[in-house]
Order: sequence, then structure tokens, then C-alpha cells
Amino acid sequence: MALKLKIIIGSTRPGRVGPVFADWFAGLARESGKFDVTLVDLAELDLPLLDEPKHPITRDYQHPHSKRWSAIVDEADAYVFVTPEYDSFPPAALINAIQYLVHEWRRKPAGIVSYGGVSGGLRASQELRQILTTLSIMPLPQTVPVPFFPNFLDEGTVQPNDKMKEGATLLLNELAEWAEALKQMRQAA
Repeated sequence: MALKLKIIIGSTRPGRVGPVFADWFAGLARESGKFDVTLVDLAELDLPLLDEPKHPITRDYQHPHSKRWSAIVDEADAYVFVTPEYDSFPPAALINAIQYLVHEWRRKPAGIVSYGGVSGGLRASQELRQILTTLSIMPLPQTVPVPFFPNFLDEGTVQPNDKMKEGATLLLNELAEWAEALKQMRQAA
């Protein structure tokens, strides 16, 4: 049975390009044959700002949107966060979504595809990694940064260079290895 990979689109801004990069990466993940891939668009999920009355550690969710988000995250074996860089940080919507849950994230690996200007979103990736580790998520050191991202877009599709393809392949291979190992660890617990 294939590992369940959730590719989470971190930006909710109008005019965003996150879905384009997520589609590109999802295609590569499907081609690898290692994952059952699901795209998760935070704009469609439309999570309000931390509106649960109880701390997420209790897993006592009161709202349908929280229960839905919990189920999506819980069933995954691995994640890839597709994130832009806003003021050297991941988007607030992505941070909000991560902080909605606790247990559902634990002992699962995560990769990051980032896009931005000269840094390719690497500053946002670094900040995101720190947040992920506090929830016992294993953020992989491999990332796929896309600097000057408009240069890689053509009529709504990603036109990756060789380095982007190589980075994506490396990330997917590492993600599969970690996902399998951590899945066994979760099952043994």
C-alpha cells in the first residue's frame, strides 16, 4: 500500500501561485509511484483563526472545520508544505493551520517546496522547520527552493530547471524513506 502524502498549499492570498507549484510537485510525487497523493488547499479549507475553545492537545474539537482538518492531517504518512515567503516568514494561514493540531502531526516527515525572490523562500523554510519540530514532525533538510519564481512559470504551469527536478526527486526519495520508517515507529507505539 502506498504511503499517504498530503501536499499542503500554504498561501491563501488571491492571485497566489502556490497551487501551480503544488500541482507540479504532486505530478512528480505521483510519477514516483511511492505515494498516494492528495492536494490540500488551505484557501478551500478556510480555517478561522484558532477558534477552538479547548487546547488542541485534548483532541476535543468542537467545530466541523477542525474535525475535517484533523482527519486530513491524521491519515497522512508524510507532508509537503508548498509555501511562499512573506516578510521572511511562512504565511499566517499556514502557521494557523499547523497550530490547530498537535497529535495528528506526530512522528511524520515533512518536506518543503518554497518560492520567493532571491532567497527562493529559504528564510520561510527555516522558520517553518522550527515550528514543525515543536510538534514532533521530522522536517527534512532537503528542500526545493524556487528563486525568482515567475521565471519558472509559463501560462499557468511550472517549467522547472534541472536543479529543481533533481531537488524534487531527492526530496521525494528521502520523504518515502522517512515516512516508511516513522510509520513503523507509529505502529509499534
